[in-house]
Amino acid sequence: MTNKSPTASLLIIGNEILSGRTQDKNLNYIAKGLGEIGIRFMEVRVVPDIHQTIIDTVNELRNTFDYVFTTGGIGPTHDDITTESISKAFGVEPKINDASYAKLEKYYKGELNEGRIKMAILPDGAIPIDNPISAAPGFYIENVYVMAGIPNVMQAMFDEVKGTLKHGSVLISKEIKAYTTESKISNPLSDLQDEYDNVEIGSYPFIEGSKIGVSLVFRSDDESALDECLAKMNVILNEQKAV
Repeated sequence: MTNKSPTASLLIIGNEILSGRTQDKNLNYIAKGLGEIGIRFMEVRVVPDIHQTIIDTVNELRNTFDYVFTTGGIGPTHDDITTESISKAFGVEPKINDASYAKLEKYYKGELNEGRIKMAILPDGAIPIDNPISAAPGFYIENVYVMAGIPNVMQAMFDEVKGTLKHGSVLISKEIKAYTTESKISNPLSDLQDEYDNVEIGSYPFIEGSKIGVSLVFRSDDESALDECLAKMNVILNEQKAV
């Protein structure tokens, strides 16, 4: 597979995720969306609502990947500290964004309290990400995209920026479903992976009633290599059946 495709990571922020109280529903949506435009989703981190942890993790990820997406912690309450932490990570001051303030003022019909005004505060230099659902914006600064934790709001924000991201070569995915065990195919599968370093091969066991099987997933941006690799795997499986 090409190594020129952009890479991305996700930082999930929130004590509620780590405690198990809230189940994350954003990772899958982001992973699929990035895959559709050829961005390689490489890593996911989950961190608590601790300033220094967020700062350190954001700085590490933004220096490693082309894009960093964060979810959670941009609401109106005291424990929503993502914006302040991102500001510190970039060494800038958080300040009221006039455009975001105007949208919130219109949405709340002029009834802005301290918590609502807090959602209009962004790192200096950040660009708001539109929120058509509840007006409170996300934002991006350089290669870090900061979005809400609420799934439908996060999805709207992600869809807002998806088309602006640098695209890469899209991976094609094909699958073989075989009723065998991983231990029987592990060696030839390993040899096949060595032969086709431009094809990503994944092995995922399953049980259907009394039947044991394995789903073999082949992914690549080179369809001819993908089909060739797939054909060789089918030969291996057919030879095992004949023994």
